[in-house]
Amino acid sequence: MSEAREPAMQRVKFPIGAKLVIIISILAVFSLTAITLLVTWFQGQDVQITAEENNRTVNMQAASAAEKELTSLRSNSFLLLDILNTAGSSGAFAKQAAAFYFERNPSVAAVLLTDSGREDGLERKLLSAPFFLSNESDPALIDTFLAQTADVIRQAEDGIMHVVNASPVFDMPMLVLFYPYTEKGLNQSLAVFFSGEKLADSFGAGTVQTTYLVNDNGDVLIHPDFNLVKNGANIRSFSLFDQMIKNGDTNRQVLVTDETGKKIFGSYRRLSFAHLAVLTVADAELLLEPVAETTRRNIYLSIIVLFLSVIFVWFFSKSISKPVKILARAAGQIERGEYELDLQAKTRDELGLLTSSFVQMGKGLAERERLKDSFGRFINKEIAELAMKGQLALGGETKDTTVFFSDIRSFTAISEKLEPAEVVEFLNEYMTAMVDCVNNTHGVVDKFIGDAIMAVWGAPTSAGSPEEDALNCIRAALRMRAALIIFNRGRGGDKKPIIRIGCGINSGPVIAGQIGSQERMEYTVIGDAVNLASRTEALNKPMGTDILITEYTYNLVKEYVTVEEMPSVTVKGKEKPLKMFAVINMPHEKNIPGAGEKGPKNLNQIRQVLGIPIPDFAKVDINEDEKKYKIQS
Repeated sequence: MSEAREPAMQRVKFPIGAKLVIIISILAVFSLTAITLLVTWFQGQDVQITAEENNRTVNMQAASAAEKELTSLRSNSFLLLDILNTAGSSGAFAKQAAAFYFERNPSVAAVLLTDSGREDGLERKLLSAPFFLSNESDPALIDTFLAQTADVIRQAEDGIMHVVNASPVFDMPMLVLFYPYTEKGLNQSLAVFFSGEKLADSFGAGTVQTTYLVNDNGDVLIHPDFNLVKNGANIRSFSLFDQMIKNGDTNRQVLVTDETGKKIFGSYRRLSFAHLAVLTVADAELLLEPVAETTRRNIYLSIIVLFLSVIFVWFFSKSISKPVKILARAAGQIERGEYELDLQAKTRDELGLLTSSFVQMGKGLAERERLKDSFGRFINKEIAELAMKGQLALGGETKDTTVFFSDIRSFTAISEKLEPAEVVEFLNEYMTAMVDCVNNTHGVVDKFIGDAIMAVWGAPTSAGSPEEDALNCIRAALRMRAALIIFNRGRGGDKKPIIRIGCGINSGPVIAGQIGSQERMEYTVIGDAVNLASRTEALNKPMGTDILITEYTYNLVKEYVTVEEMPSVTVKGKEKPLKMFAVINMPHEKNIPGAGEKGPKNLNQIRQVLGIPIPDFAKVDINEDEKKYKIQS
């Protein structure tokens, strides 16, 4: 057999060259990735600094142009009003002055002096006929706009300056400057309607950067995309505007993220005029495109370097084939179960490390074999697996559990009529059906005691709470009831007698641990709760039941289980009588045969189905020898 496997041992599935290639590749990838990331980061920083500087320059120029234009409009309008107040608002000179003003200020559509004290709200109204004619606009829209901005007019008369977007009304770039004006002790408002095209031209429309003008409400006044202005766009929720309001400073450059997650280089500058601000933004993705292109080139270069490194290491690995063959033979020894390897690491490189690893692996496998022999002392597979994983506590520990006992009624009489082989076959068939019920409800079979079964819920692992463990135990007992009915089908006579069982269930604290000798030990539970469960099982026959639970278990499950209270019993060593309950059904269960909504409603139905006689409690004598129980009348 070993000779047939010898060629397989000479063929190494993972050559040392491949391992070296992986190591060198990891180092190369790590180094090149680190360099690429650092270069990308530094370039990104440079781009950000440049973008912020450009933003600041463009922003400052746009803010200066806007402030200059608005200041000029205000000064020229005040000069016009002063001339009209001196020369009178009527007459040829006034008309000539107004015409001259509109000629020198072609972007101005109208100059109004509002007075909330008047019925029509206007003290003076000067219109530029050429403006409205050239732009094919209706002067009546001015009255419509004023009606919509009555609150702004009153604020201006109270001393608060505003610039408002009138484009949605005029369907053209139109702004209105509301400025406080005092004449003859009266608080009035100067309203200047002017086109925003000149300001928009001074802001420009770059391919990467966008500059626009907003007021303190976040209304967009000037923007390269006129549709935004015409539709009355508001950027109050924009992160750059929000930071400007929170910071409260005059100007700043920041990196923000918009509502779509896109990163933007932003710059803002507040004007000393009407609480206006100029915002300049640039798409970070577009600005960082050169950085991304450089990163791609670095990646291509890294791939070339990695390819050359792999070729070099692969050819270098050919010079170490002899140690590899030795390791291959060692692998064959392990395959045959020879875990004690006569190997020594002669080098301090990767081959030496691999040789030491082989030796350690052999020791580990030998230790695993020893542990398997130890785990063979456990009777339960789940417990053995927990022990192998190191999840089984050494020594004893106190756990809240539900303990289950069951046995076959009149088993001694049944076994006397059977041959030994028939007894074993009968028990194996019965135990298989019953143990499945335990396993399917997360229980652990503790031990088999002849025809009796002892099982535990809550040790070594719990379903989550003592209540859930107790419910699982009762589910198992109900499954056993259904399984027993199926088991008895077709049975009858001495060789295949119909059997009945009794199940006793109790809940409480137990000591769980590994008990036994050096040669054999088992994980089990001991304690008063275990003894009481065993004694509870013995009460099924005199009480005419198949599943009995103590009051300790009942208190955990009473909201989910239908029961009938049986006569209380006095347990030897206990002062207080103990209540007993016969389990009828779990009406809310849907996966237990014979249980649920259509399950039995009382104990007599169960006795009828299982063939259990109704006891006469006046004549019952329980365990006359030990006097363990006394039924209370």
